[in-house]
Amino acid sequence: MKAGFWRSVREALSGAEHDYTAIELNRAILLLAVPMVLEMLMESLFAVVDIYFVSGLGTEAIAAVALTESVVTILYAVAIGLSMATTAMVARRIGEKDTDGARAAAVQAIYIGAGLSLLTAIGGSVFAPQLLRLMGGDEKVIAAGVNFTRLILGGSVTIFLLFLNNAIFRGAGDAAIAMRALWIGNGVNIVLNPCLILGLGPFPQLGLVGSAAGTTIGRGCGVLYQFWVLGSGRSRIRVAASQAGLRVDVLLRLLRVSLTGIVQFLISTSSWLGLVRIIATFGNSALAGYLIAIRMIVFAILPSWGLCNAAATLVGQNLGARKPERAEQSVYRAGWYNMAFLGAVALVFIVFASPLVSFFTSDPEVSGHAVNCLRYVSYGYIFYAWGMVTTQAFNGAGDTVTPTWLNLGCQWALQIPLAWLLAYPAGLGATGVFLAMTIAESLLAVVGIWLFRRGKWKGAVI
Repeated sequence: MKAGFWRSVREALSGAEHDYTAIELNRAILLLAVPMVLEMLMESLFAVVDIYFVSGLGTEAIAAVALTESVVTILYAVAIGLSMATTAMVARRIGEKDTDGARAAAVQAIYIGAGLSLLTAIGGSVFAPQLLRLMGGDEKVIAAGVNFTRLILGGSVTIFLLFLNNAIFRGAGDAAIAMRALWIGNGVNIVLNPCLILGLGPFPQLGLVGSAAGTTIGRGCGVLYQFWVLGSGRSRIRVAASQAGLRVDVLLRLLRVSLTGIVQFLISTSSWLGLVRIIATFGNSALAGYLIAIRMIVFAILPSWGLCNAAATLVGQNLGARKPERAEQSVYRAGWYNMAFLGAVALVFIVFASPLVSFFTSDPEVSGHAVNCLRYVSYGYIFYAWGMVTTQAFNGAGDTVTPTWLNLGCQWALQIPLAWLLAYPAGLGATGVFLAMTIAESLLAVVGIWLFRRGKWKGAVI
């Protein structure tokens, strides 16, 4: 058993090709999840490294990053929504043994992402100060962060393409390639960020702008690697120049599924923006503490998304292979594994919140808010584990409508009003916002499991 486990891990990291609709289910989950977890681990490490170096630049710099990321999460919502549809369509075609169909879906997704990133780059570069002011930033924060915001949004093509190309690889079952792309991109960022922020060696000291430069260059390196793999035939999907034509029928079908996926994550991220807006009224210290805690939470949850993405790929490929019961079973197993992992993380965060936060800040006011946020959010981790897996299972099946309604009900109809009530009338301040997050996300998980058990997702057409 032990030898089989480590052999599977080595195969997962090497990117060995398998038919995930036929091999033993636990082995299929392991082969997909290992590189996906490592991929997400590097993404979360990237976020923590960024805030570690930026935190030395002062409270205004941290607040500027928090507000910029509030805007960037909208881009993430669009990129993730499109990526989910891309993974679902590619996985379904792979399950049907239709490689040409998978390739066509991949190419059209790249075209959509490139077009959206151009609009974002122009708008973000021109309206950066207005965006920061709209999010509640004062003049000091805007002065500290405007060029950081311009560079991050101006380089948004790297965000879109990194997400989309990795969605293609995941849908095809090439999880190891997606892992390597993020490791390359984030490895470059981790090296460049301190060099450009602090001016180490021959590098100029750019401060907060250096963080944006390192991030954008790193993502760009990851994208170049992805295109090299797609063009060289080193993945299950090879795209030659002659195969890169526009397919309007596939593009429209992809957009149809993507739109509800994008709305799903726009609802989720815009609710997050609403929370940030409420927290910002309690001062820069509350906002900075929230950002530090969220970065730590993301560090823990992003590897968990690796398991969720593995479940989504298995759902899509098995539905394509007309094995709906196997698709369902893969979700239940991934859910139990995810619950065990996040339960352990929650215990660590609850018990060791103060010493963990002290690694990022010595400001007692910032630290107090960060510790409260970390602990309150951690209380719901076991629920989040199931909510994340079932949501991705719906998306992997191509049913992006159900999670959209879930997000609308729990995150907008419940979370935002509850956060306001607990923060102001109840007098809990920023802590009320943290408590509202835990309640809303836990309810989303319970309702999501109930809907998943009904099984309507098995008939989704993509």
